[in-house]
Amino acid sequence: MEIHYGQILEKVVRRNGHSISDVARLTNVNRRSVYNWFNQQQLKADIIFRVGCVINHDFSIELPHLFTSEDFERGFKKASFSMSIEDSTEDEAQHWKDKYISLLEQYNEQLAHQLSIAV
Repeated sequence: MEIHYGQILEKVVRRNGHSISDVARLTNVNRRSVYNWFNQQQLKADIIFRVGCVINHDFSIELPHLFTSEDFERGFKKASFSMSIEDSTEDEAQHWKDKYISLLEQYNEQLAHQLSIAV
C-alpha cells in the first residue's frame, strides 16, 4: 500500500489543532491550496517540510524516508527567526497606524475649531 502524504499532512495539522487559515497564511498560500495538498497522494517534500516548520512538527516521525530530525531542527530555528521578524513588522505597522489615527483626530479637532471661529 502506498503512503498518502496528503492524509498524513491533514491528520497532523488537525490533530495538533492548527487552523487551515493559519497554515495557509504561514505558508503563503490560500486555503484552497492547503485543502488540495490534503487530497494529494504524492506531495512534494518541500511542501511537507514547509508545513512542518510553520506548525512546529517533525514529519521525520511519520515520513522517515523523506526527512531526518536534524532537517526539522534547522527548519524550526529558521521559521522562529522569520516569525519574530514578521511579528516585529506587524507591531511596527500597528504603531504607525495608531500614530496616523491620532494625528488625523488632532487635525479634525483643529478643523472643527477653525470652522467654529469662522461662524
